[in-house]
Amino acid sequence: MARKRVAVIGASGYGGLQTLRLLQGHPGFEVSFLGGERSSGKRWSAITPFLPLPGDPLVQSPDPDAIAAAADFAVLSLPNGLAARLVPPLLERGVRVVDLSADYRYRSLEAWQAVYSAEAEAVPRTDADLCAEAVYGLPEWEGRRLATARLVAAPGCFPTASLLGLLPLLKQGLIETSGIVIDAKTGTSGGGRAAKENLLLAEAAEAIAPYGVVGHRHTSEIEQIATQVAGQPIQLQFTPHLVPMVRGLLATLYARLRDPGLTAEDCRTVLSSAYPNSPCVQVLPVGTYPSTKWVRQTNRALLSVQADPRTGQLIVMGAIDNLVKGQAGQGVQCLNLMAGLEATAGLPLLPFYP
Repeated sequence: MARKRVAVIGASGYGGLQTLRLLQGHPGFEVSFLGGERSSGKRWSAITPFLPLPGDPLVQSPDPDAIAAAADFAVLSLPNGLAARLVPPLLERGVRVVDLSADYRYRSLEAWQAVYSAEAEAVPRTDADLCAEAVYGLPEWEGRRLATARLVAAPGCFPTASLLGLLPLLKQGLIETSGIVIDAKTGTSGGGRAAKENLLLAEAAEAIAPYGVVGHRHTSEIEQIATQVAGQPIQLQFTPHLVPMVRGLLATLYARLRDPGLTAEDCRTVLSSAYPNSPCVQVLPVGTYPSTKWVRQTNRALLSVQADPRTGQLIVMGAIDNLVKGQAGQGVQCLNLMAGLEATAGLPLLPFYP
């Protein structure tokens, strides 16, 4: 079977680079177009000599006609707001899209505009119909819809690590819907490849610091999906922290059990039952807690659960590689399902350890 052609737009950022690395040698896809604005007109080797591509292709301006002529699928790894300029013309030309930004993660355009107000002011949008159409790209929960989707919005890294542990508990009604707290830590690559003062080695090394303590953008994204699954409005507290490592993300969730008599083993059974055919998700035995090193450079998510009978609290832990399962790997996993391939095709599942 001929391999499907994929365009990668925003190829020189972390999301684009990871996507290209995963598509190298992929059994079902070939990279047929590289797109970028600042890098347009340059040979790939002049930008990233450490990741050679066959034929040393030229990076091109992301023109919809040129992309449609060269590709069946497009992965967009662009800053928030910019993907929305490219998605409508690509869909009109029959190109199926996986967007790694937040432009289509919200079911309503108004919700996106409220959360991403600065981007909304800079990029006027009239594509509310596409916001409603886009499939949220969490394959373990939307696998069937991904198979026929034209437009997939890959989740953020924090929502991925949080929702995989949270959603089964909400669906089964095991936890109270109020008072949910998510405390998460991530490496510096989560801030992207562009230079930022707080991500400098001298600033981030030997330190841990919270950010976005109230109103972080991923809070509403998590709440939206949690609300859909719970069938009632969910409000939760989410606090991210920057830790001195390059990649990796650990989310720890605290929620009150509806039935204080439930044990950690009971809750682990619920989590395991939610992912029987999900090779990228592993639920660890009770008492084994995930490390980001165990998922480094993989598309796996490790989940663990513990219950505290003294407080009636349930603690759920989720570890992922923020650049793979939290971004590019998730995008390729979505591509696989869109193309009728095995979910894990071309995806690394064994960690680079230690």
